[in-house]
Amino acid sequence: MKNTILITGASSGIGKATAILFQEKGWNVIATMRNPEGESELKALDNVILAQLDVLNLDSIQRAITEGIKQFGKIDVLVNNAGYGAFGPLEAFSRENIIRQFDTNVIGLIDVPRSILPHFRSNKSGVIVNISSIGGKMAFPLGALYHGTKFAVEGISEAMSYELEQFGAKIKIVEPGAIATDFAGRSLDFSNDESMTEYNDIVEKVNEGMPAFFENASPARVVAEVIYEAATDGTDKLRYTAGEDAKGIVAQRKEADDKTFLQGIKGLFKLD
Repeated sequence: MKNTILITGASSGIGKATAILFQEKGWNVIATMRNPEGESELKALDNVILAQLDVLNLDSIQRAITEGIKQFGKIDVLVNNAGYGAFGPLEAFSRENIIRQFDTNVIGLIDVPRSILPHFRSNKSGVIVNISSIGGKMAFPLGALYHGTKFAVEGISEAMSYELEQFGAKIKIVEPGAIATDFAGRSLDFSNDESMTEYNDIVEKVNEGMPAFFENASPARVVAEVIYEAATDGTDKLRYTAGEDAKGIVAQRKEADDKTFLQGIKGLFKLD
């Protein structure tokens, strides 16, 4: 029987690239997204089903899982990919937007595994791949909300690893760097209030400096290949870094003390 993967946020970017790669590798794919009716490329592939899933809606999560099991008999891997980035001065965000960021990137990331874990327990197997970021190991200016969620992903995943090993399942964390996706468009929520003049200088400099971070961005396929490795290598390895830039930044963060590393980030954005 073919292995089956369920992917959240599969309409574009990393999620879509992952769906295509696993299908090419002979897997059954449950490609979930908020609006599957608008997707045509994945729909045309063999052994791929599209399912409506909004990580903010528990009923849609359970329906997608149930539909996938009914279609393919079993789910072997879950890729928690759905998410977006909220950037800007913390004061500039409404409480509603703050809650939405954590609901999507953290609570949603918890709710999907909570719904599939009974299936994994009954099978005494299963792999959860949580998509974190180098932003779960370090922080850029104006990223309090986004980085807060990704740091949470790291802790949640590490703690869950102890639980899952009790019944033969595993959890993996994939940490991409800059990826050539539409993150800066559909996946970015930027907030600012120019009346808070104290922040105008940092907002301007970060906006000017951020494009340089994406100059050497890796294709989404690079992350998909790391996800495939994490899902299939059969090891107890917890963290996987995706992209050469990510490997460099993570190495720097490990080697430098806080003051040195933060000063380097300030230099990147000309904040010093």
